[in-house]
Amino acid sequence: MAARKEGECCEDLRRERAKCSFNKEELTYLMDGGKDKTLHRRKIEDIFLADPEFLDPIRPEYMSHEERYNNELRKACHMIRKFNENEDMQQLVGEMEGIRSLMGSGLGVALTKDGNPLALHFVMFLPAILGQGTVEQQGYWMSRAWTGEIIGTYAQTELGHGTFLRGLETTATYDSNTQEFIIHSPTITATKWWPGGLGKTVNYAVVMAQLYTQGKCHGVHPFIVQIRDEETHQSMPGVTVGEIGPRLGMNTNDNGFLRFNQYRIPHTNMLMKHSQVLKDGTYVKPANDKLSYGTMVFVRVAICFDAYRQLQRAVTIATRYSAVRHQSELVPGEPEPQILEYQTQQYKLLPQIATVYGIMFAANDVWNTYNEVTGNISEGNLAYLPELHALSCGLKALSSTDATNGVDVCRLACGGHGYLATSNLPRIYTTTTAAITYEGENTVMWLQVARYLIKSYHDAQKGHRLQQSVSYLTTQSASAHATADLSNTALVAAYKQAVSVMVSNAAAHLQDHISKGAVFEKAWNSCSVYLVKCAQAHARYYTCEKFVDGVNRAELSEGTRTVLLRLCRLYLIYHITINQGDFLRSGALTGGDISSLEKEMADILAALRPDAVSLVDSFDIHDRVLDSSLGSWDGNVYQRLYNEALKSPMNQTDVPQGYYKYLRPLMKANL
Repeated sequence: MAARKEGECCEDLRRERAKCSFNKEELTYLMDGGKDKTLHRRKIEDIFLADPEFLDPIRPEYMSHEERYNNELRKACHMIRKFNENEDMQQLVGEMEGIRSLMGSGLGVALTKDGNPLALHFVMFLPAILGQGTVEQQGYWMSRAWTGEIIGTYAQTELGHGTFLRGLETTATYDSNTQEFIIHSPTITATKWWPGGLGKTVNYAVVMAQLYTQGKCHGVHPFIVQIRDEETHQSMPGVTVGEIGPRLGMNTNDNGFLRFNQYRIPHTNMLMKHSQVLKDGTYVKPANDKLSYGTMVFVRVAICFDAYRQLQRAVTIATRYSAVRHQSELVPGEPEPQILEYQTQQYKLLPQIATVYGIMFAANDVWNTYNEVTGNISEGNLAYLPELHALSCGLKALSSTDATNGVDVCRLACGGHGYLATSNLPRIYTTTTAAITYEGENTVMWLQVARYLIKSYHDAQKGHRLQQSVSYLTTQSASAHATADLSNTALVAAYKQAVSVMVSNAAAHLQDHISKGAVFEKAWNSCSVYLVKCAQAHARYYTCEKFVDGVNRAELSEGTRTVLLRLCRLYLIYHITINQGDFLRSGALTGGDISSLEKEMADILAALRPDAVSLVDSFDIHDRVLDSSLGSWDGNVYQRLYNEALKSPMNQTDVPQGYYKYLRPLMKANL
């Protein structure tokens, strides 16, 4: 990112930045994973953002649905060509991971603003072939897909089923006479629905379908299916494909639908790394049915990183705007203060900055666990898979929920101007909230976590050793007040006791229903609201613990550590105060403890206030990535708002056509 001079920003932001009590670069390096990675990221940003091909002729909001798709497809294709032609960039970040990380980064979001129609090709299609295909299949399909000879997507979700994979209805029936699979959509609800790029972009898809061979169903398996002609791009006979229409957001992802009518594909198109169908129709099952967990975990952890990056953008916009906006009278007769001076505004924004770091430290820990467990899987050790599955489900749900709520708080904190498209907050919100439902709807994710907690609780009762993340269930805490002080360590212990008691209570509720004659599944459903709360409390405890550990382990100067410790402390207290019932009922904290913490939170808000703008500056987000009239580095909010309004196509003429067609006849009708 090009260096900026202090004189370039407005006076309000200049004064804010002069108050900075810490080294901003240290926090930037911490978030990027080191100085070298920061320098690499900035270099890549400079290369792409200097390219005029990535500029929009007009704001996407003024384009038609098809114009927006064509515009983003143009930029997506240019992005890939540019990446492949730049050897320095490939050496910086690596080819496969480089293009995937580029598309998923803040830079990628800035370049293709409302969705990338080619993203699923790199994020799901290629990884699916790598993860599910044999060496021979990888050699054939990867070479074609990587060179762009074919473009693919991942077609799993159907109109009638999403998270519940066993309920998918698309069938793949093997015909041993012709050595082909017959792909078929037996019902309207079997229609594949939502895959990105499927509408008008891709010509192949990895299709998840129920495998039938020799008269028996063997569950859902992946198949590579051609859906469009490689030369004409016409849909193949027996294939009905199209796009699903406008959405709340991400409208240029080219989400599509797909139906099959007895469509035949070769035997070799089933991805057979784990399961095989021999040419005579014999089914060979995988060594372990959990071997495909890795791809799901990878995607869910990636969502966590994306969630906090979206929140970074939103809180940067809202914090800078809050330092520039002056409103009302704090003291009668005195000048209007910056709205950041109001404690209520600090309470809205500073916890969102803290949340960014909380998610980051927890996501880094799960990512490290994923890499460790992946290595164990390759050696045949699957013991840690259930814990990793629960961690990734819980953190995916927590981070996407926190980020979505946080982005909306930031939008509201900007008043009416936050409602404008040029603030970019509406687009950030619609992009972020989509993560609540894709790759595992959050309520389902919470219940997956709860199932692991209850199983672990029963294992603990039997004296079994538990995995690290649930080791607190081994010995149940008494209901007596557990904290000798209110240090960070003591507050983490309070979180631990609260969730421990909640899980114990949930297990008792379940058992009570079962003892009264309910089958387990119905008993589970009767307790599911409380079980979700248990899972949420567990994920919050885990995040708090990793936040404290991360700050303690980070190598930082005294000033930087101090401000990060304040953010950590704010995060711990904030979530105690908004969930105080859990702590009071469990005996983890007393009413007096919570009163003390509420008073301390007010002090922390005041202490962090002078560093607020510098904290969001340390996220190091380029103005083009923010794409906001409210959040630019120079703080020139009002001129940017006015300039953006002038760009409206409707303002290019003084009198609109609608006046002559509709308004003038009404006004002259002498009614």
